[in-house]
Amino acid sequence: MATISERKRKDGSCAYLVQITLKRGGQIVHRENRTFDRRQAAEQWARRREAELAKPDAVLGKASRAAAASLGQVIDRYLAESSRAMGRTKTQCLRSIKTFAIASKPCGEIGRQDFVDFAQELAATGVQPTTVQNYLSHLGAVVEAGRLAWGYPLDKQALSDGRAAAKLLGVTGKGRSRERRPTLAELDTLLTHFEDRQARHPDNIPMARVIAFAIFSTRRLDEITRIVWADLDEAGSRVMVRDMKNPGEKIGNDVWCDLPEPALRIALAMPKAAPQIFPYNSKSISSLFTRACQFLAIEDLHFHDLRHEGVSRLFEMGLNIPHVAAVSGHRTWASLKRYTHLRQTGDKFAGWKWLEVMTCGKVCAAPTQQ
Repeated sequence: MATISERKRKDGSCAYLVQITLKRGGQIVHRENRTFDRRQAAEQWARRREAELAKPDAVLGKASRAAAASLGQVIDRYLAESSRAMGRTKTQCLRSIKTFAIASKPCGEIGRQDFVDFAQELAATGVQPTTVQNYLSHLGAVVEAGRLAWGYPLDKQALSDGRAAAKLLGVTGKGRSRERRPTLAELDTLLTHFEDRQARHPDNIPMARVIAFAIFSTRRLDEITRIVWADLDEAGSRVMVRDMKNPGEKIGNDVWCDLPEPALRIALAMPKAAPQIFPYNSKSISSLFTRACQFLAIEDLHFHDLRHEGVSRLFEMGLNIPHVAAVSGHRTWASLKRYTHLRQTGDKFAGWKWLEVMTCGKVCAAPTQQ
């Protein structure tokens, strides 16, 4: 009833997969599997489970019910019972997974091929490889919680193997790093456009200041709109960035980041009519930026490219990786290796007229959510 197979992990170590299948009348009535680091432990567990399953009505027990539960049910339980707040993107991903075939399959029957099929099915909808990779990563959290917290027979190794296979097939992969940076001429065009709008409609979002702050602070858009005055350390020229994005954790990942002098000046020029320094809707800012680029015929420029510009500027000014990381908030210096080709060329924003415009002391209209 039980079979034990040896598997090689990527690090060269061995894993022992125990698979138990119980048939009655030629039909499979129970199936479960579990992975161990040692063969002896695998054999002991197999013998114990065989003895347990040999008892009357054993297949009606808790383990069998867990094996019969669908992956979709485990996702529901994870969303309902996880006490750790999760981001909107992860929640949407998990709910989306429930619409695929793998979600209706019993936990005890899900193997490596099911994860590969899911990845391929997702990719067939037009989703990019980096997004497929994110889906599998979020699914990994469900598998781990379901296995450890609630006893669902979800095979962690099967998921790991499925992810490796999907990568080999090109279904998953890292996104290409964008190298687009705005030119000073493009920024001049954009800021002139937004300042003209601001002059006609003073209650509009001060886009020029938002853009300039994004460059000099190297902050992401959603981070900019979350920063509150209480988290600004003017004396230390730094700011607390709440829930900073990183590959493993976001919610609760609060990080102090250095604030370069131009960014601090721009922040201090904002009115203190709200708890946030930039109390505006991030989606509205993104839409205004995109529409302005289209109107001004500025091609292929995204708001996030301003962060890339800001980080590049710091390297060109001669700052080393630790100093840049203290500003950008990158957790690992390896993430900044893409900038190592840059050579010190000075600050192209030195004497930039727009910095004086942004910090000349003019009072913006009282901010309103837009």
